[in-house]
Amino acid sequence: MPRVVTATEFTRNFATYQRSVQAEPIEVRSHEKVTGYFLSPEAYERVSQILGASRRRYHPSELPEHLLAAIKDARMGSEHDHLNALLDD
Repeated sequence: MPRVVTATEFTRNFATYQRSVQAEPIEVRSHEKVTGYFLSPEAYERVSQILGASRRRYHPSELPEHLLAAIKDARMGSEHDHLNALLDD
């Protein structure tokens, strides 16, 4: 669970949070809403690797068969049936 601080507190005591972020992530909030997270370089690298692996980009010629099939079989919601009919022609 990240440490939670207000944006004002974070700004006023940035040097303190630069040191403490090495031990735990810091959630920054403004008016009860999360505005961001302050992470150590190591934590950021781990998150980047996870996101990068799950968000692989393909050139159309490189698409695996299962993705090609998923694209081919994709349909919009029933409220857009009139558009699906255009694709079936």
